[in-house]
Amino acid sequence: MTTAGTTATTTREATAGTALTGTGSVPPPRWVIRLAHLTALTPLPSSLWRITAALGIPVGFTGDGPMTTVTFGSWFSLYMIALSLFADGLGLLALGLVRRWGEVFPRWIPLLGGRRVPTAVAVIPAGLGATALTALGLTGVLGWNAPDNMGHPDSPDGIAYWAMTACYLPLVAWGPLLAVVTGHYWLRRHRARGSQSRHLRGPG
Repeated sequence: MTTAGTTATTTREATAGTALTGTGSVPPPRWVIRLAHLTALTPLPSSLWRITAALGIPVGFTGDGPMTTVTFGSWFSLYMIALSLFADGLGLLALGLVRRWGEVFPRWIPLLGGRRVPTAVAVIPAGLGATALTALGLTGVLGWNAPDNMGHPDSPDGIAYWAMTACYLPLVAWGPLLAVVTGHYWLRRHRARGSQSRHLRGPG
């Protein structure tokens, strides 16, 4: 292969890598992409459990509490469905840390479309979210069997208890997973900024 051909091939490869993000940063490694998808899925099991309860399907609660008497279409059922959709939507935002729309605003956004997403705009909310979710997850684990929670006589027991526990357990990993993906996003953007600065300064 000639020198010109080698140069052209290298240029195409570099351009292809840059096009994945639109900011000159290298694409995230496969393991980070997998972690981001796993992060996005962590609220899904608990959301499915809540929606099941919101449809009026018994999930193991007894007594006369709202979880026992809920019927589909009531305000409480609509609240649980809305909460589930909101949580799943928040989970999907983790994908922005490994996708192009997390580094370049989509074209359809007025005034901002096509502009670079400032690193802090993504990192600060994601970092705060990871911190809050980690704290909530730890609190949930420590208080899961408390008398006013799953230790209450009206709470599910047996298979229903373990089913609910299994659905909510992934939430414990939500915060730590988001923290790892956020940290790698910051590192990737930081390295890209440093590389661009050195390129602009040139040798010497």
